[in-house]
Order: sequence, then C-alpha cells, then structure tokens
Amino acid sequence: MANRGRSSDSGTGPVLGRALRILGAFSAKCPEMTLSELSRRSGLPVSTVHRMLGDLIAWGALERGDKGCYRVGLRLWEVASLAPRGQGLRERALPFLEDLSQITRENVQLAVREGTEVVFVERIAGSGAVPVLTRVGGRFALTATGVGLVLLAHAPAEVQEQTLAGRLERFTPDTVTDPRTLRRMLAETRTNGYAVSDRQVTTDAVSVAAPVYRGGAVIASVSLVVRHGSTSAQALARLVCTSARAMSRAMTTPQV
Repeated sequence: MANRGRSSDSGTGPVLGRALRILGAFSAKCPEMTLSELSRRSGLPVSTVHRMLGDLIAWGALERGDKGCYRVGLRLWEVASLAPRGQGLRERALPFLEDLSQITRENVQLAVREGTEVVFVERIAGSGAVPVLTRVGGRFALTATGVGLVLLAHAPAEVQEQTLAGRLERFTPDTVTDPRTLRRMLAETRTNGYAVSDRQVTTDAVSVAAPVYRGGAVIASVSLVVRHGSTSAQALARLVCTSARAMSRAMTTPQV
C-alpha cells in the first residue's frame, strides 16, 4: 500500500511538510498573500497550495481577508501562545518588565535563543521611546542586538562557533561583523554581566541587556533600548541587571 502521507510528486513532499512550508511562507514583511504569492514563497505548485488552503482555513491556521488574500489565523496564534518556553517565561517576567518600563519610559524587551537567532518573547514600547525594529515573535541576529550578545555569550561553544563562522549581517555602519571583535565583546559580556549594542541595529538606538537565569543556566535576556546619547550605558546596566536578577529569582520560585 502506498504511503498516504507522501505524494508521488517529488516536488511536493509529505502532507505535513507542505502545510508547514505554506505556514512558513508568512513573515513580518509578508503577513498577507495571494494564492500565487503563497505558491512562489513556499516553492509549491499553485494547485497544491490551493488544495491545502481549504484544510488550513477550516482548522483556523489561516484566514482569508476581504480582498482575497490569506493571513495567519487566530487558532494558530492560540496554539503558538502555549509554547512553554515563551508562555511560562513571559508570565513570570512580565511584572518586572512592566516595572522597568514604568521607571524608564523606554523600550523593554525579553528574548530567548533559538538556534543561532534571537526570538523576542515580549516587548513593551515606552511613550516617546526610540523606534525599534523588533516585534513579539520576531527573530533577529544574535550578534547585533543586546539580548543576542548576552544569549550568545552564554551559549554552548559550538553555537558560538557556528554563529561567528556564518554570515554576519550589517545593519548600520556601526554593526560589528569582525569575529575577533565579537569574541572580545562576548568575553566582556560574561565578565561585566551585561552587554551593550551601540547603534548596531539602527543608527539612533543603544541597547543594554542582561541575562536571566534558571538553575544556573541562562534561559533568556532582558534589555532596555534607548535613544543614543540620552543616558549612559552604565546607568542603564544597573537598572537592567537589577531587573534581570529579580526575574531570575522569580524563575526559581514555585508557583502557587
């Protein structure tokens, strides 16, 4: 009997794999797409995408807008929000993130490492704060962001080597792309207990980040992102490190 989970068309692959390729075609830059755009970005034939859209919409993974474009559905968001690494971390950290936001009126971010990228779990935008490129659920380079430098500094050696040996994207003239300089920055991050990303992502922003621990291991990083020249990195570091220590204690306190 033929394997019903696989198509005879070698260009389509397993049914689940095709569905994931369709879902994976969506991004912050492409949150809504037509059928032909989904086909092009997923690398699947239009006929295949069209067949699978019915099931994805029926389940709630996708929705169809008034203009006929497809977008991610609320059911998929509901399931994704249950991811334990994001949900539990966010719930325990949120009171401290809110405190930090209220004290500074600046951008506050919480992130975790996924492979060689940063994934942002939470972000609170300060009133009148400098604009940032990050978003909740978004991914970014480890080497350019404050939270990324912290997470990379405490990552396994093989992750560090893989990251530094790969393509290091430049976002601004100040983005550090030299592996030797980055190694020194990672060492300083471990020594100082915090990282500074000075105009590496945008030309007007500085990020200061500190690690969040659980059981002696770094599980996340919290940061403040402020306008360049508005205050010193050392002043920000004191606030961020204090908040990170409070979060770390909360991570080890049993919930009632």
